Amino acid sequence: MKPLVVIPARGGSKGVPRKNIKDLGGKPLIYYTIEAAREVFEDKHILVSTDDEEIKEVVEKTGLKVPFIRPKELATDTAGTQEVLKHAIKFSEDNGYFPDTLVLLQPTSPFRTGEHLKKAIDLYHDNIDMVVSVKETKSNPYYLLFEENEEGYLEKSKEGNFTRRQDVPKVWEYNGAVYVININSLEKSRMNQFNRILKFEMSQKSSHDIDDLIDWLIAEKLLDEDFT
Repeated sequence: MKPLVVIPARGGSKGVPRKNIKDLGGKPLIYYTIEAAREVFEDKHILVSTDDEEIKEVVEKTGLKVPFIRPKELATDTAGTQEVLKHAIKFSEDNGYFPDTLVLLQPTSPFRTGEHLKKAIDLYHDNIDMVVSVKETKSNPYYLLFEENEEGYLEKSKEGNFTRRQDVPKVWEYNGAVYVININSLEKSRMNQFNRILKFEMSQKSSHDIDDLIDWLIAEKLLDEDFT
């Protein structure tokens, strides 16, 4: 494996302003992801992609060099993750390193550890598109999720003759913590079109993702609790 670890960290955040560098438990949120990456990978293979000079400065205090500021067209609310990743790959190749595997780590997953990364990578092989971290969803489409039909009535999102929640099939939800991606697959199609995907299951705590203020407050509480 020739890895490239990409940590995308945009400056704009509506749910929690400046969340990527906001202190959580005494250190900037993004540090948790950098520390996890460093448990597994050398710094030369870790790339923080940001559009923000302050984020660059905060990251470089860890000793990790941020070699560029992301172009403005890749820093908007509508900029896609795929384009950000391809930009990082091209930067790497332009500088003489040609990765075959991309590890995407979003900085909003502070409870993902290096051990999680190792286990996800162990599942990866060249004949698949991606290994992705998941948690068992609480919003099971056989039981709890409904869609509105043409007449305006609610119907189950996925049909099944189940009377108890315990009997429905397990359904998995991406938790946003770890993506181990085949770069050849990424060049050929979009991530949401991948069909050779393996799951890496994580616990509810380790899956916690920070999107808004409530998520942030939960993360602060989780830091104080002794459970996984």
